[in-house]
Amino acid sequence: MDTDALTAGLLQELRATRPYPAVSLTMPTHRRAPDNAQDAVRLRNLVAEAGGRLDADPRVTREAAAAVKGQLDRAVAEVDPRRALDSLVILATAEEYQIWQLPRTAPERVVLSDTYLTRNLVAAKAQARPFWVLTVAGDHAALWSGTTDGVRPQERGGFPLTAPKEPPNPQREERIGDTPSTFSDEETRQFLRTVDEALRGVLAADPRPLYLFGLAPALALFDEVGECGRSAAGRVTKGAPADIPPAELLKELRPALEEGAGQRAAEIDTRLDHARGSRAFAGGLDEVWTAVREGRAGLVAVEEHVQRTVRVTDDHLEPVSGDESARAADGQVREDIVDELVEAALDNGADVVFVADDSLAEHGRIAAALRY
Repeated sequence: MDTDALTAGLLQELRATRPYPAVSLTMPTHRRAPDNAQDAVRLRNLVAEAGGRLDADPRVTREAAAAVKGQLDRAVAEVDPRRALDSLVILATAEEYQIWQLPRTAPERVVLSDTYLTRNLVAAKAQARPFWVLTVAGDHAALWSGTTDGVRPQERGGFPLTAPKEPPNPQREERIGDTPSTFSDEETRQFLRTVDEALRGVLAADPRPLYLFGLAPALALFDEVGECGRSAAGRVTKGAPADIPPAELLKELRPALEEGAGQRAAEIDTRLDHARGSRAFAGGLDEVWTAVREGRAGLVAVEEHVQRTVRVTDDHLEPVSGDESARAADGQVREDIVDELVEAALDNGADVVFVADDSLAEHGRIAAALRY
């Protein structure tokens, strides 16, 4: 699975308590050769480490250990290196396994607990900045899920939708003297109402910025009969054939996406500037981490590729350097503290945004606007 699949409902399910042990494996991966040649070896070593820990854990019966190891082996066999992104997460219990390939790096780690580790999934989805695209015409509408990596058609919420085809009506044509316009007949209006209703359900379940793609008359009528179009982040007024290729759709969307990104960046700068002026600002990992833990952060801005390894000492964070084995042996060392912070901020209702590298260099590459 990828970040598109991580809805609020699924995240709640992943965080649910499970019979011990629930195993979470995370590791960095590589998208291209020759670097990706090492990924399979590292994965086998990580699974072997998990197996050893299961065997050595007195809380895990022999049968449970064998069942979980069997699920891990099935997961490894299913991993497709051609779809590799920047990290791999495998979640497994005696009853199931899940494979997540993420566009954000994660440390190499094995965790045995009574729930799955979700921080890397949450941070990867936030960084991907997912959005929805609705391609709409008078007789069809399709839903697309987009991220920084591309767009893909979606079959959810009833999409794709096609208008019922009405048989020719000679008597009607005789009465009005011509065939009705596509965008003036009641059937089209009703169809676009149905599209709007279906889209409202999707947005309620997984809120994201929405982009509209279609001819101007179609978009105008969609705005008139529904609600979703009024809050769209952007639109492209061009014909939307039902079989439009994803690459072509993304190419046409680029200007609207870049304009939307520019507007969001300006809004973030304004909020952070206002926070500095009103002394409701935190800058740097330690200050922001403290504000998030206390529930005071209303907006957290993080540079795209910032990663930190720290040690938690007296409720503060200290940078860590040294060999990997020392880190692994120290339970106070957090190798993905930024992902942990992002998940905690979102859980506390904060807005989390990823911004361009070096845009927060003077603030330790992470900043927050505080609620109080």
